[in-house]
Amino acid sequence: MTQDAVQVAPDVYNVLFENDQVRLLQYHMKPGDNSAPHSHSNYLVYSLDDGTIAFHTPSGESFDADMRTGQTVWREAEDHSATNNGPNDVRGLLFELK
Repeated sequence: MTQDAVQVAPDVYNVLFENDQVRLLQYHMKPGDNSAPHSHSNYLVYSLDDGTIAFHTPSGESFDADMRTGQTVWREAEDHSATNNGPNDVRGLLFELK
């Protein structure tokens, strides 16, 4: 899978900045929102809200990520889809390395 998050989920992701080294995305998911399957290169996430996002991998595994305002998380390159399964909007900044 090499689907670009912005292309498959433009209602969730938008590009704030991009150059030859990094791409900065902002994401916003309302309760119950889903993103289609997509890929990320190695990336860093900075959470702007408290919330819970369920990630679903191509192999069928799922896991919840509890995010807290101001929390920063490093993630290796991966393919997934995501669902906001909490009661609040979740927003954050996602820095993809190229």
